[in-house]
Amino acid sequence: MDHRHLQGVWHANLPGHGGATVLRLGQHPELADSVRGTLERAGRTAQVVGDVHAGELTLEESMDGTHISATWVGDVVQGQCGKEIRGQWLAPGVGGGADISIPFVLRKQALSGALPVPTTA
Repeated sequence: MDHRHLQGVWHANLPGHGGATVLRLGQHPELADSVRGTLERAGRTAQVVGDVHAGELTLEESMDGTHISATWVGDVVQGQCGKEIRGQWLAPGVGGGADISIPFVLRKQALSGALPVPTTA
């Protein structure tokens, strides 16, 4: 799997963290082997950028477009044709508290004409 397989719409199961999460990923305009897009969760939109290398996903999430607010680190699930990724969502603790780590499952959605994939975020 490479960055081209990440492009599209993904639904994330991130238990206890804001309900439904949708990622829309497209080709990063400046980094040839990376993706860039948006993440929608609990009525908020964040920017994401990342890649996959040797079956391992790394995405950086930013609520303000400058600072990393969370990191997604996961592995492509064997036997799922590159359409499922499982891992950990990692974020710094609030007010100096303990860091947060939540397991996630990303599942790629079938593309339709109604859901365009952004090329810029």
